Amino acid sequence: MELYHCANARSIRVVWTLEELGGSLAHAAGGYTLRTLPFPPRARHREFLKTNVLGTVPHFDDRSSEGGALEMTESCAIPLYLAQRYGAQLAVAPSEPAFGEFLNWCFHADATLTFPQTVVLRYTLQEPGRADAAATDYAKWYVARLRKLDNALKDGREFLVAGRLTVADICITYALWMGGTLYAPGDEEPLSARYQPQTRAYLDRMVARPAFQRALEAQERSEEAFEAALSSKL
Repeated sequence: MELYHCANARSIRVVWTLEELGGSLAHAAGGYTLRTLPFPPRARHREFLKTNVLGTVPHFDDRSSEGGALEMTESCAIPLYLAQRYGAQLAVAPSEPAFGEFLNWCFHADATLTFPQTVVLRYTLQEPGRADAAATDYAKWYVARLRKLDNALKDGREFLVAGRLTVADICITYALWMGGTLYAPGDEEPLSARYQPQTRAYLDRMVARPAFQRALEAQERSEEAFEAALSSKL
C-alpha cells in the first residue's frame, strides 16, 4: 500500500485509519508507505501529476487488492474501504442497527462539513483578499451545519455510532480538527472557538487517541524524508 498525502490535509483521515488498523493491516497487506508532499502538490511537486492527474491528495494505491492494483482518491471512501477489507471493527455491518446512521455520518463529513471549510481555506490562506465575504459566509455556514452533530453528542455518547470507534468518527473528527486551523477574515479566534462544549469534548477525546498521534508523527517523518530526498537531488 502507498499513500500520497500533504501535512494536515484531508488525507490524514487515511493515515489515522491505517494507524488504527496497525498490526492487522501489517499481517494482511504488509503495512503501508506514506509519501508526504508539499502543499499544493500540483504546483509545488508537479511530478505528482503523473501519479494523479488531478494533483490532489489523498492518492492511495493498494497493490494487494484481489482485483489487481487499486487507486482511490477520496478521503472518506478510502478509510471505509480499509475498514471493510482489513479491519471490520472500524466499520458497521449492514446487519447492525446503526448501519444507516454510520453511512450518513461518513458522507456528512465531507458533503456538509468539510465543503464550506475548503472555501474558507482558499480565500483566507491561498487567495486572501479576493473573496473575503465568501470566506466569512462559509465560515458561518460551517458552524451552523454543526447542529446535527451538536445534537447527537448531547446524550454524552463517546463515539458517534455502535458504541465504538468507527470510520464515521475518523471522517467527522477531521472536519472538527481542521476547524481549529481556520479563521474567518478579521477573526482572532479559529472556527473551533464556536464549538459547543460536547463537541469540543468529543474532538479532544478523538485526537488524544494514540493512533491519531501516531498519524501526526508519521506525516512529520514522511515530510522530513521527502525534503531530504529533494535536497539530495539539488
